[in-house]
Amino acid sequence: MPRESGRKLVAQNRKARHDFHIGDTYEAGIVLSGTEVKSLRAGRATLSEAFATVDDGEVWLRNANIPEYKFGTMFNHAAKRTRKLLLNRREIANIEKALTGTSKTLVPLSLYFSDGYAKVEIAVATGKKDWDKRQSIAERDAKRDAQRALASRNKYRRR
Repeated sequence: MPRESGRKLVAQNRKARHDFHIGDTYEAGIVLSGTEVKSLRAGRATLSEAFATVDDGEVWLRNANIPEYKFGTMFNHAAKRTRKLLLNRREIANIEKALTGTSKTLVPLSLYFSDGYAKVEIAVATGKKDWDKRQSIAERDAKRDAQRALASRNKYRRR
């Protein structure tokens, strides 16, 4: 059977982009058990409540929900267990340096397969205030209205 190629998205944390200002992003491998991989290949995962921490020079993904594999046996995995992320020492040092000091957190943005390997995109992020969120929503609505106006203008122009 030929090896997978390309990128297949499994889960995305849309709420993270709404609730945080995204800073540096990193691509990390993830340590999984067999049934977790099967569950991910079926497209079942949730990152909405997930976050990552740096403990003793290692990065850990916490609270990510990968449901039990439907056809698993008694050796199925726990759904919300802590999973180790695989990064270079230099990247871990950069993340630790960014997290010390101000109120920053490490947030997973997406979970995907890249050339057959499970990967997580994590970002150093700062929480948004309520007025930041309102401003983002207003900008998004303005862009949407502008696109609609252009689309309707081009629609009537063709005739």
